[in-house]
Amino acid sequence: MAEQRHQDWDPRAKDVQQNQIRAYDDMRQTCPVAWSDYQQWTLFRHADVMRVLEDHDTFSNAVSAHLSVPNGMDPPEHTPYRKTIEPYFAPEPMARFEPQCRDVARRLVNDLQKNQPVDVVNALSRPFALKIQCAFMGWPDSLHQPLAEWVMKNHRATLAADRAAMAEVAEEFDGYIRDLLDSRRQAGEQAPDDVTTQLMQEKVNGTPMTDGELVSLLRNWTVGELATISASISILTNYLAHYPALLNDLKAAPEQLSDAIDEILRMDAPLISNRRITTRDVEIGGRHIPAGEKITLLWASANRDEDTFGDPDNFCPHQNAPKNLLYGAGIHICPGAPLARMELKIFMEELLKQITGIEVVDSDTPERAMFPTGGFNYLPLQFLGSDPKTF
Repeated sequence: MAEQRHQDWDPRAKDVQQNQIRAYDDMRQTCPVAWSDYQQWTLFRHADVMRVLEDHDTFSNAVSAHLSVPNGMDPPEHTPYRKTIEPYFAPEPMARFEPQCRDVARRLVNDLQKNQPVDVVNALSRPFALKIQCAFMGWPDSLHQPLAEWVMKNHRATLAADRAAMAEVAEEFDGYIRDLLDSRRQAGEQAPDDVTTQLMQEKVNGTPMTDGELVSLLRNWTVGELATISASISILTNYLAHYPALLNDLKAAPEQLSDAIDEILRMDAPLISNRRITTRDVEIGGRHIPAGEKITLLWASANRDEDTFGDPDNFCPHQNAPKNLLYGAGIHICPGAPLARMELKIFMEELLKQITGIEVVDSDTPERAMFPTGGFNYLPLQFLGSDPKTF
């Protein structure tokens, strides 16, 4: 027991947080299965992460003490909830949402100040994530500002590992959701026919979901969407600012965008990690992990594993796609992946239509996001205006 409690690294150390990706690259080489008080067991290698994803009997998703639908459930409990939500991300609803998604993206890019430095996070990333999530769920525009403020409070509480603050922030979000549910019940047949209303009418195992289950489900969807979509936009624009030739290629061949987006986000993760808990003693990478221990799956490292991808910074979309864990793998693979992929593709299409390039602002320094978030907190870039003929 003494060996396992040795602190192999400090995930919250300043040098780690300043550049999470590079720090994880180093850990993957020196201590690929590492213990820390903060993350408990952290897995850095692709093969080890895949082993966990494919063995849900040994590595349980029921990590949280709180209800988490369906993320924190294992089969057989997980299965009916998963079957209930998957149709919301099928091709037909995605096609229906596409025009609205494009309208949100186009309006944001139209309003973007060209040919001068802007903070991508405040001008594009966060507004797009908020607007697009509210649009998909059928939530009113009046929720944009409260949700924007909530995201920041949630991030600060999580970063500080302040359990009291985290509970308070969660309760605040739950209040927003319960208000939305109540207003729809009061509207009766006049309630909007949107995703939120439809979920309220769903049955799992023949029984309507409780408000607790609905709130948990909607919280998981929203928190995950707001954080990862925002992080993704900042990562993508930053990458293209540094690789103008690729930007020009994608402007000329936008049909290659989907593959390019997945590959860029493989190299620079918008979602840093997920957790599991061991149901029995297990050995990974020569380390003995007892039953009941929490395991952190570090997507941001596994997706850069040299043993799987070669040079992790080589842009090879087609070669790397089969092993890319951007949306996870196994029975818990992200059900919302079709929505996220569509949103990011449409946003980048609309952006590339209206710009000729993206430039780094040398006089200002970007600020990377800190665990558990990827991407940037502050990203100054300059978007070069396009020829009006292309609008």
